Amino acid sequence: MSMQDILVHTEAGVSTITFNRVDKKNSITEAMYAAMADALDAAGQDAAVRCVVFQGDMAIFSAGNDIADFLQQSAQGAASAAAVGERPVWRFLRAIASFPKPLVAAVCGPAVGIGTTLLLHCDLVYAGDNAAFSLPFVNLGLCPEAASSLLLPQMLGYHRAAEALLLGEPFLAEAALEVGLVNRVVPPSECNALAQAQARKLAAKPLTALIETKRLMKAGQAAQVAARMQEEGVSFTRLMAGPAAKEAFTAFMHKRHPDFSQC
Repeated sequence: MSMQDILVHTEAGVSTITFNRVDKKNSITEAMYAAMADALDAAGQDAAVRCVVFQGDMAIFSAGNDIADFLQQSAQGAASAAAVGERPVWRFLRAIASFPKPLVAAVCGPAVGIGTTLLLHCDLVYAGDNAAFSLPFVNLGLCPEAASSLLLPQMLGYHRAAEALLLGEPFLAEAALEVGLVNRVVPPSECNALAQAQARKLAAKPLTALIETKRLMKAGQAAQVAARMQEEGVSFTRLMAGPAAKEAFTAFMHKRHPDFSQC
């Protein structure tokens, strides 16, 4: 990972994690997951940090997993429950799901795969009017992650969640606003600034009250989220080694349409 792929900056009680790999559409490598997990761990333990913001570029939030890196890392690890727990991507997902302080996100442009599912664990989400959310797991021969198979039906209702997860087609910022995935839609040039302003409002409030309020809101589903995330991780790892995923990734790398007729 380039030292610049993930930027972490802390000021006025707000720690900002920035995707900064625009030339690769902010696709996320294992090293970037590790860096973000470390940043969350540090922010959680630092009493001076009261809020964390995720942001990308005005044109792209994240294209999700870096496919080439993902394939390389997957080939090196055994498809086991132990591997699920050890890889940086799963450590990041556990960190964001259990983070005790407020999480804010500013999303402009495409937010693919984990670029969308990580938002389910944020407390406030602001979107540029160019945002496009997609969950193409099935199209890659995979299953959802980040407990999205649990949280999306709760948020969107079953049929809308099924449309998003089974078809994997993008939905735009206004649709995300309608179903409650985002709090507000603004021009892309204003999105990061709005998220920062809201984060600073949070940072000015008593941290103990923020943490306890968030804990109470999430208390009823915390154990469910952890269990579902583990279950998804085991299934995801198993499907990664299956014929459908191999065909999807091979087609992607060779820039052709996949053929799932034998899958």
